Amino acid sequence: MKRKALLFFTIIVSVLSFFSFTSHSQGASKKVYVIPLENEVGKGMYKFLNRGLHEAEKAEADLIVIKMDTPGGAVDSAIDIGKRFSNEKIPIVTFVDNEALSAGAYIALNTDEIYMTKSAVMGAAAPITMDGNTAGKKAQSRWNAAMESAANSYGVDSKYALAMADESVNVPEYGAGEDKLLTLTAKNALEVGYSKGTEENLDSLLEKLGYSDASITAVDESVSEKIARFVTNPIVVPILLSIGSLALIIELFTPTFGLAGFVGILSLLLFFFGHMIAGFAGIETIVLFIIGLVLLFLEVFLPGGIIGIIGLGAIFTSFFMATTSYMLMAISIAIAAIVAIGGAFILMKFFKRRLNGFRKLVLSDSTSTEKGYISSRDRKDLIGQQGITTTPLRPSGTVLLNEEYLDVVTEGGYVGLDIKVKIIKVEGSRIVVRPIKEEIEEE
Repeated sequence: MKRKALLFFTIIVSVLSFFSFTSHSQGASKKVYVIPLENEVGKGMYKFLNRGLHEAEKAEADLIVIKMDTPGGAVDSAIDIGKRFSNEKIPIVTFVDNEALSAGAYIALNTDEIYMTKSAVMGAAAPITMDGNTAGKKAQSRWNAAMESAANSYGVDSKYALAMADESVNVPEYGAGEDKLLTLTAKNALEVGYSKGTEENLDSLLEKLGYSDASITAVDESVSEKIARFVTNPIVVPILLSIGSLALIIELFTPTFGLAGFVGILSLLLFFFGHMIAGFAGIETIVLFIIGLVLLFLEVFLPGGIIGIIGLGAIFTSFFMATTSYMLMAISIAIAAIVAIGGAFILMKFFKRRLNGFRKLVLSDSTSTEKGYISSRDRKDLIGQQGITTTPLRPSGTVLLNEEYLDVVTEGGYVGLDIKVKIIKVEGSRIVVRPIKEEIEEE
């Protein structure tokens, strides 16, 4: 009997140990990917986040945590990121570490759950233009619809999302009275259901969600992705193009290729490199840009202007091929053109500079005697000397002077053969003679 009891006890312990080990193994096998969403939302950020999601999918992660701290950014990029998150099969949790403002609030609402730290805030999502002004009615309406749709899909009251985006929607109980946008604190967000909980840090969040023993993988931006995110920023694009165009204009006023040319080329290369990394431009875009530069260079040597126009068209087309916002690119090119033209005007008007790039094509030196150039032999020493015509002068002919035959012309009249003449003027190779009166009277 004792043996049976001991055997039964051993079996029970073994089974419990097995399930305990299995449970522990399953806990340890859980995988969590943490992807930061920091700084301004832009085109480059979408590329980075998309890469992080693909890595999580490939690793068959159990959870994706978006660690958010953003003041907002481009509306179009936010919408693209929101769509990508909403279509992700792996559960996505947003952990607002500090701010989820503007575009950040919209992106967070497109994830499965939102958690915040005690000091975090969320909201103030009104769309603005590049110059910082409130967007027009059409853009406002589109953004309101996007915020409302995101709130509905998240399963919360959309009036708070609308109050974040539109100051005409009043929520006075949370400090969003007339003409004020709603910004929710962690406490407020929890009350209205936008936040699922308030946590001290990422570790406490993972513990709450049951992933304290999970394998954590942090996805970091590469150097190229950081450059791409910076370069594709809507504010940086016109600045970069303006620096590039102004530097190249300055280079045209410089005798040799120098720092200005290097800065100009580097600025344009950064523009295309960033947009290539972000996935908005391909190698064909750079090839088209280079072709445009070559055609512009050839225009200097070939007449007509057609090649130059084609070159400019190729360059502008390459810029538009490298963006998804034609309006932004048109504004950026216009700003760059104004800066370049203004820089050229200042250099010519106030610094009296000339386009050195075209000086080599224009003969600016004069071959004057004062500079040491002699186009023909100076015969001014002949003035006053006398010779004899060896041919009739009608009015040009030949005169023999000191055993030298000279090509001469008269002042306009006819002079016969073997007549004494006097040289009265020498202008370069032109020698002017006048018949001596005595010879004429004897005839």
